[in-house]
Amino acid sequence: MSLRAGRPALRLKPKAERRLLHGHPWVFSNEVEMTAEAKALDLGTLVTLEANDGRALGVASFNRHTLIAARLLARDPAMEIDGAFFHERLKRALTLRERLIEGPYYRLCHAEADGLPGLVIDRFGDTVVMQLNTAGTQALEAPLIEAVETLLSPATLVLRNDTPARKLEGLEQETRLLSGNIEGTLEVQEHGVRFLADPLRGQKTGWFYDQRDNRQWATRLAGGARVLDAYSYSGGFAVRAALAGAESVLAIDRSEAALDLVERTAVLNAVGASVATRRGDVFRELERLAAAGERFDLVICDPPAFAKSKKDLPPALRGYRKLARLAAGLVAPNGCLVLCSCSHHVTSDAFAEQCARGLVDAQRAARILHRAGAAPDHPVHPQLPESDYLKSLVYALD
Repeated sequence: MSLRAGRPALRLKPKAERRLLHGHPWVFSNEVEMTAEAKALDLGTLVTLEANDGRALGVASFNRHTLIAARLLARDPAMEIDGAFFHERLKRALTLRERLIEGPYYRLCHAEADGLPGLVIDRFGDTVVMQLNTAGTQALEAPLIEAVETLLSPATLVLRNDTPARKLEGLEQETRLLSGNIEGTLEVQEHGVRFLADPLRGQKTGWFYDQRDNRQWATRLAGGARVLDAYSYSGGFAVRAALAGAESVLAIDRSEAALDLVERTAVLNAVGASVATRRGDVFRELERLAAAGERFDLVICDPPAFAKSKKDLPPALRGYRKLARLAAGLVAPNGCLVLCSCSHHVTSDAFAEQCARGLVDAQRAARILHRAGAAPDHPVHPQLPESDYLKSLVYALD
């Protein structure tokens, strides 16, 4: 195994460089010459990728145990991957967010789409939450933290390294408070609304910035409406609907901690009297509401990922169809329905097809008013469909 710029070179099989040359950032394990030297490399080792004829293709992190064996960091094979490199990438991401979003509340880094594979960073004012989801980012923890501290000088810095992706990478799960202090929840601001997030114990990093613009869009339909927010989590849609003048809002989630945040957030925004919560399995609760003859002018369903892997795809598609059927059955005449999916294994077309079938099952005629993905602080890598994961469909029902 040769060395380039002090790094071991990882040789690809013949013609395996084609996708890389067309802009794709990944190399799969069956595309690598898995020599004894390659198998001996530590998880997350930086390597120079080489075509089978020896041409240098760039710098990547390598993990011999995963399907995605190499993740490209730079196409310049001489690039130094250090604190200065990460500072430059993160400064570019920061400049873009500051142009797009008012206030320091956003996803600062969205992994491959921001040129930093495996790295997620969410910013909550002077609190920053990082996720190092791959062996490559884990191996580079020190310069990454250095770059974040230099760029943002956060009062509090948290590592939420507890994602399922880390298990696939052969990494331990952990949550670490690197600096500062968090006592309970902290405040998030979105379009002038105050929310509460829990970076240490909440889902993901404690808040879902990706639905920011979809929540804003749904408020157009909430004035004077009876609203049902299923899978409400901490109340992003529910509280926004109440503030937009909804007659009433019912938030359903199976997490008691999430519903506590809904109630506290509603009070924080002076709409506590308009928002009610119910704990339970959403499918069962939708069936109970239908049996009780309940109807709503606006129904919102934003579930967690139904398909966490490709093998989950068939039951996930059936799940989205069933959810669309049950939710549509609760929409009052001339009401609206918002259906979302964050499963990256489910394509936009497949999701739309299952939603359409569910509407037919419910015997509801409908028109699509709006299609959307994630907010712009969750950019999409042009050659990586997996980064285009969020789907949102808004229907008007007869």
